Amino acid sequence: MYSINFHDKILIMSETYEVIFTGGGSGGHVMPTVTLLHDLKGKYRIGYIGGKGIEKELIGALDLPFHEITTGKLRRYLSFENLIDMFKVVKGIFDAFLILLRKSNRKTLIFSTGGFVTVPVVLAAWILQRRIYVHEQTTQVGLANKIASKFAKKVFVSYEDSLKYFPKEKSEISGYPLRDSLFSNEKSEIHYDGFSINETTRPLLFITGGGNGSKLVNDLIKENLSKLTEKYFVVHQVGKGFIGEYEGLKTDRYYPVAFIGPEIIDLYKWADVIISRAGAGTVCELVALNKRSIFIPLKIAQKNEQFHNAKEAEKKIGSFVVSEDDLENLDLLELISRFETEEKSPLVANTVNGKDILIKKISEAID
Repeated sequence: MYSINFHDKILIMSETYEVIFTGGGSGGHVMPTVTLLHDLKGKYRIGYIGGKGIEKELIGALDLPFHEITTGKLRRYLSFENLIDMFKVVKGIFDAFLILLRKSNRKTLIFSTGGFVTVPVVLAAWILQRRIYVHEQTTQVGLANKIASKFAKKVFVSYEDSLKYFPKEKSEISGYPLRDSLFSNEKSEIHYDGFSINETTRPLLFITGGGNGSKLVNDLIKENLSKLTEKYFVVHQVGKGFIGEYEGLKTDRYYPVAFIGPEIIDLYKWADVIISRAGAGTVCELVALNKRSIFIPLKIAQKNEQFHNAKEAEKKIGSFVVSEDDLENLDLLELISRFETEEKSPLVANTVNGKDILIKKISEAID
């Protein structure tokens, strides 16, 4: 009987993960993990717990085990949906508990990057006495990470300003995990359905409303498209939900795309002008490249976090910040012209890569 139990224990241990990542709801909560996984994949046994959102697609593309749980949204305002979602959160805790019971042990590290899907995972991990690390990407702390920090062993932040939101004794600055390609002067030629972006391409204007697109940004570009294409070759990440509307507008000077993958770094490098929302990842990457950009922060973002992200870029490298309220009377062509002619900020971007720090912290916790 002892030998059977011993064999079963070895079998169970061999199936456990050394690191379990969790995060989702938006690409901003998933891309930091994707960056880390490029270094960690193959070195450790890794799993991922998330919802059925963008995290499932992005992690699935890396051919890693993905475990889906029920999720409920966390709201800071009164809503009948809060009552419904409370049951979803409880179900999510139960789902995560069963997964962690089967796929982890007390040496397993749970690494959370935020989003409402992480709360059930963190609570289940705490009940099972698993180690929990949290990473906050933005200047303004999300509710999920605020909750998770109470149960975490360590909390890492991208910005010094975020430290005030977390317990001092277990919080430290790591920076944002950036892709290695950002720190190379090389830029590869990009090919799109008959289009090529290289040294001979006319000035490049790159617009992105984020991975899911932005109707507000899309409409702004559509209204000014004919004038923009007089000078620029325009690449526009419109989002999957909008691509059908914009495909018909494609010309030899305008290329709409639903979603841009790893080539986005090369697009940043080739671009003469960038117009973007101000998600934490986008801002950190453009600051690392010392690439002044025009940011249109999402007004309804939690705690107006995108505005604060954009202001960091303005402070560090002289980027432009345009509020949604200012768009109605905005002369986009005049703004771009002014943007191109004004001198760059003399400030030097902070190019410390949080990826290296976080990889070291994760390895120290496991090895």
